[in-house]
Amino acid sequence: MATVRYFAKNVDEAVAFYRDRLGFALHQQFGPNMAILSRGDLSLWLAGPGASASKPMPDGARPEPGGWNRFVIEVPDLPRLVATLRAAGVRFRNDILSGPGGQQILCEDPSGNVIELFQAG
Repeated sequence: MATVRYFAKNVDEAVAFYRDRLGFALHQQFGPNMAILSRGDLSLWLAGPGASASKPMPDGARPEPGGWNRFVIEVPDLPRLVATLRAAGVRFRNDILSGPGGQQILCEDPSGNVIELFQAG
């Protein structure tokens, strides 16, 4: 199982997004500081502003959500899922792209972390 840590501005909001929109299961939540979810072989750790992983680095830099690194969720019907997510107000960084191996699109969780949705074909 792979484990990914994402930083969340609001852990409750992030848990609801991953559970209700993308089919993750919640295993543990430590109040507003941390939650552990899973989907298939992926374990997702959501660290809130009060989590130890969110503490400043020695140079004062603070870990924060966003960027371009991402995990990929393979889906059977990408256009249908995108339509459902758009109707729910989910933000996308692009439109569906077709390329070697399939189609993909990038959406964001409530904190701005990127998730790639991919359909092989």
